[in-house]
Amino acid sequence: MSRTGHTIDREHWKQDGNAAQSRPLTGRSHQPPPPSAASPPPANAVGGRGAQGLDKRIRLFFQDEARVGQKGRTCHRWWLKGQRPPGLCDQRFEWTYIFATVEPATGAEFAPVLPTVSTVTMNLFLDEFTKTLAPDDHIVMVLDGAGWHGAAALAVPDNITLVPLPPYSPECNPAERIWLYLRERFLSIQVWPDQNTIIDPCCDAWNALAADARRITSLAFYPWIEKVMCGRPLRCKEILRDFAPVGCSHVSGLFARHCDRWP
Repeated sequence: MSRTGHTIDREHWKQDGNAAQSRPLTGRSHQPPPPSAASPPPANAVGGRGAQGLDKRIRLFFQDEARVGQKGRTCHRWWLKGQRPPGLCDQRFEWTYIFATVEPATGAEFAPVLPTVSTVTMNLFLDEFTKTLAPDDHIVMVLDGAGWHGAAALAVPDNITLVPLPPYSPECNPAERIWLYLRERFLSIQVWPDQNTIIDPCCDAWNALAADARRITSLAFYPWIEKVMCGRPLRCKEILRDFAPVGCSHVSGLFARHCDRWP
């Protein structure tokens, strides 16, 4: 019995009424506990590459991409009752992509229009985004698990830390509501001859949204984000050090655990 970590003396064993019915069993394998020192977090997770600005002002952004193309889409329209409204639609396959990141608390935004999605374009997006930041800013950027968001060749700047969302959880990313808003109002029932003619409508749509920061806050400042921030600036060092696991169960739970640590 010593192999299981428990010791029973012979006298106690003899007095046990069930001893006569006992039989030898194969012990279950037991893995030794992991060492106390925590393993380093993945490169693109919080606490890994890009988490050196622990003493800087931490700002919470959410990032996503939207594909806009010739395939087109319909939307809701006011029309005569009992009649089906007409709308233009295309069946060709030229696309372009809006790379966007927004700060729900303030309505700050950054959104270039790029021809494709890849690690190269993601690197370009991050490089250009960092040029818009103040020297004392450190960005916690929440995004989904797209392949180019965690590629080995992705160069995350030192003042940005990427926080991956749990799998299959687009409802946790407020950028999804922004895409719905833009498509319903600006990017539906249109036909574009080629990729170049798609770029200007995308830019015009985003600029119309960016001109109203309160609209971005209204769309993206989800109640759980507002609740866990408690109206306080993110300035604590622990918020980056403890957001290490990529497989987090829910992003809001991670932020909520740190509310009492914020100054």
